[in-house]
Formats: sequence, C-alpha cells, structure tokens
Amino acid sequence: MFMGKRVLVIAYYWPPSGGSGVQRWVKFCKYLPDFGWEPVVYAPSNAAYPAVDPGMGADLPDTLEVIRRPIREPYALYKKLMGRKAGREVTEISSGKKTWKQRLSLWIRGNLFVPDPRVGWVKPSVRFLKKYLKAHPVDVIVTTGPPHSMHLIGEKLHKATGIPWIPDFRDPWTRMYYLKHLPMTERTWEKLRRQEQSVLDSCSTVLACTPYVQEEFRAQTKTPVACITNGFDEEDFAGEAPLQDGYFNITHTGLFAADGNPFTLWKVLGEMAAEDPWFRQALRLRLIGKVDVEVMEVIKAAGLEANVVSLGYCNHEEAVREQRAATVLLLPLRNDPEYRPILPGKLFEYLAARRPVLGIGQTDGAMAQVLASTKAGETADWMEADKMRAFLGAAYKQFCETGVPETSGDIGPYTRRATARALARLLESV
Repeated sequence: MFMGKRVLVIAYYWPPSGGSGVQRWVKFCKYLPDFGWEPVVYAPSNAAYPAVDPGMGADLPDTLEVIRRPIREPYALYKKLMGRKAGREVTEISSGKKTWKQRLSLWIRGNLFVPDPRVGWVKPSVRFLKKYLKAHPVDVIVTTGPPHSMHLIGEKLHKATGIPWIPDFRDPWTRMYYLKHLPMTERTWEKLRRQEQSVLDSCSTVLACTPYVQEEFRAQTKTPVACITNGFDEEDFAGEAPLQDGYFNITHTGLFAADGNPFTLWKVLGEMAAEDPWFRQALRLRLIGKVDVEVMEVIKAAGLEANVVSLGYCNHEEAVREQRAATVLLLPLRNDPEYRPILPGKLFEYLAARRPVLGIGQTDGAMAQVLASTKAGETADWMEADKMRAFLGAAYKQFCETGVPETSGDIGPYTRRATARALARLLESV
C-alpha cells in the first residue's frame, strides 16, 4: 500500500486525449510516486478531444486512481451551426478569414463562455469533489490549464476546504496570443482579468511552464510563483535511433498552423532546390500532424510540392520515431510578439531526439534561449533568410560528406524524472 502524500490533479486533457497538452501531467503522474507522492486524477469522461491517442497513458501505473465525471460542452451546437460532420476538429481560433457563421460562433465562444467553453463543468465538479475530499483526503490540489476553467474549480475547492492549491499554467491566461482573435467585449475582458487575478492571489503557489510567464505573474501577484518546464521521457527515446533513409529530411511534428507558416524558409529551400538538382533530389519535407491548407499552398508556390511527405496525425510513439530519424528538425513558432514566452512541448522531445533544430521565431525568446543553452540548434527570425540558408547549407554539406552528427549538449534538467522531482519539492513546500 502506498504510504506517501496524496495530490489531487484536476485536468481536462487526459488519455485517451492525444496532443501535447496531455503529456505534462501524464508524465508527472508516472514519476511522482518515486518521490513520495500519490496522484489522484480528476478528468472528464466524455470530453470533445481534437485528437485521440489511446497509447498516451500506456506507461502510467495500474494503481493510479482516475476519477471521471461527465462534462457538457458546446461543440455539438457549434457543429450544428457550422454544418460540420460529427468528429471534425473545431477550426482554430486564429486561423485565416472567417465566414459570418464562424464570426458569430467566435463571438458566442468569447463572450458567453468565460473563461472558456468548459466553464459549465465548474459547478458540478466542485459539488462532487467537496464530497469526495471529505471521504478521501488529499494533501494538495493541483489544477492544470488551459482550459483555465480548471483553475476556477481549484479556487472554489481551496476556499471551501483550506487544502493547499497550486494552479499550473501550461500557457499564459489573459496574455495568450490567440485571445485577440476573439471578438470579446470590454466587459468580458474585465471579467477574464478579474478571474485571472483572483486565481493568482488566492492560491498557495502559482506554477508556470516557462521563465517568461513566471516573470509576468511575479509582477502581477504577491503569491510565490515557481517554474517547472515541460520535458521529455528518457524511456520514450530508449534504444537505437532509426536508421537514416538516405534523404535530407527536414521534419516537423505536431500542428502546423497558418499563423506559424515560415514563408521565408520555403522561399530559401525553393531557391536552394533550384540552384542544386542534387539538393532537390535529396530534400524531403516530412510533415507529421495536421497541416493547414495555407502552409501547403506556400510550399507548392515555392516549387517544393514534390518534396513533401505528409503523414497526417500520428500517435506519440510514431512521432518520436520520426523525430529521431530526421536530418534536421523544424520548429517554427507563430509569428506573433506574444508568443515570445512560449516553450512548445515538442521542443523538449526535439532535444531528446538529438537532431539539430532550426527554430524560427523571436531570437530573444524562450525557445531561442533553450536551443542555445543546450547547443541543440539555432533560431532565426522569420525574415532572416541568410541565417536559414547558412544553417541548412552547413547541415546539407555535413549530410553529403560524413552525415549530420547528433547534438550533444546537456539536456538532463529537462528529463521528466527531473521535472517530477522538482514538482515533488514544490508540493512539499506548500
């Protein structure tokens, strides 16, 4: 029988959900027992996940207690309004031009569901968990967002029970880059800011996912603010790396959104392919995950359509295999100043794959700092064609001569075991 302390984790994204949002707490729950903490997870039983990966939680301990309760979400109404077939992924908030129906749906989402469309789960969850906690006490409550309505559950439970509570921010809240695409009224913005401030001021400790978000929250509240980044699980990268297939593979895994479309990169690659027929023959753009139509259109316009290998959504195991088999890994951020503090979850798996990374984004941002400190690659600004060409040209030269070597910087602080150890210390501190 486990004799350690218990932590209740309230999460919307949980297996069978796929995608990066679920991995942080799946891995925390895998390793926390090694450091004296028994997690108990509270998650929805019928969530409208945009991607499903049944294998995501395969390495969780069989003894992990997962409490599932039904949730009501407005996406059935959205699909009816939009005339979409059931199961189709909801259009991303920040993608391209909108029809009048899309604009209407975004107004409804932005102003009637505050802070997000999962807010209807708050009251029934608080009712259920207050009863649960009386019969099954825990030492700490953790809520993880987005969706940030999870933090409203934690706030109410904390006030009702006095149990220490840590809201975990995988992304910023009111400073999240895509919120400006929602047609929210000033009254809605004020409500959102009040919710955020109340959560920051009433919790025991705030947990941020990047140093930049940590700095922003420290300037906003007197509550202590800790930072534990995402990471990679060494067990996912165990064994020999896949053999190279003889092509110069520039690989991207995960969602490839229109507002992260690296126009300059496609132009540079198109020019390199036009100048060197051997490069054109060797080049492969391997895209694993959902790719917006606009991205494919720009690739085609650059004359690179024949070089694309688009595999669509793959499960996590397949994505890791693709990362390790890459020649160069591509990590473009969204072209938005507010994306500067973001550390994409796949960045850490790119580090573990030990393939050189070409980052595209703010050269003074969080991603650029990690790539530089781990000697895992370089970051070019969106318009820095010369830097992109130099990086890719040097990699292609190595590819032709001796092969592109693995990176060798220190990535130990980003293992999931190391981040779980840091989390256990934080739990002890509250």
